[in-house]
Amino acid sequence: MFGKQKFATLVAEFLGTGALTLLVLSVQRSTIGVPFFVATAAGLVVALMTFAVGGVSGGYFNPAITIGMWTARKVATVTAVMYVIVELLGGWAAYGLYRYLVNTSLQPVGGHYTTRILIAEAVGAAIFAFGFAAAVYRRMLPSSTAPYVGLALMIGILAASPASIGLLNPAVALGVRAWVWGTYVAGPIIGAVVGINLYDLLFAEESSNVLSAVAGRSSASAPAASKPAAKKKSSRKK
Repeated sequence: MFGKQKFATLVAEFLGTGALTLLVLSVQRSTIGVPFFVATAAGLVVALMTFAVGGVSGGYFNPAITIGMWTARKVATVTAVMYVIVELLGGWAAYGLYRYLVNTSLQPVGGHYTTRILIAEAVGAAIFAFGFAAAVYRRMLPSSTAPYVGLALMIGILAASPASIGLLNPAVALGVRAWVWGTYVAGPIIGAVVGINLYDLLFAEESSNVLSAVAGRSSASAPAASKPAAKKKSSRKK
């Protein structure tokens, strides 16, 4: 029941989220920890991990994206719960590894609840989730999806950075010690739910309608093609 494939998907989400958190920590706490470099590092590592293991688990690496895909009914409930758990564990493990490497404790950076931060995280996450949904719903190969997802994350972080740290990921917020429910947890979840469902309702449905119309035309032409055969069969009887 819990075979190799299922285990591989959980490990993929754990590794992807952990790698993302570790890179964000490394750049954010360095001398070049400006939003552009943090966004670039996050985008690159997500692109890399999507290319490497996105075909196994879907390459969410973010509890907000997982919840957003669940609300759009693209992920089963049990799978979504397990993904969220291993993603949070990946963020926490990255924090432990980084703390061990620098050999010092990290001060919290989340601050307190502010409406501006909540809105900034929600807007940035919505941009990222919209781009993520666009790449995933087109059913492209991971090699093609990876750069689009990485670019979407980079743009989302830059959009949120004027008012927030620009994490857009509750698991990363846990790893960088910015776990504030009202901002760096709720904000990304709200944005991801809006971004994914917006694309699902307005754009993915149009694509399916076009495919249905094409299928309808092809099926309508099928009986016409079969009529000559029917006539031949009846002529033989005569």
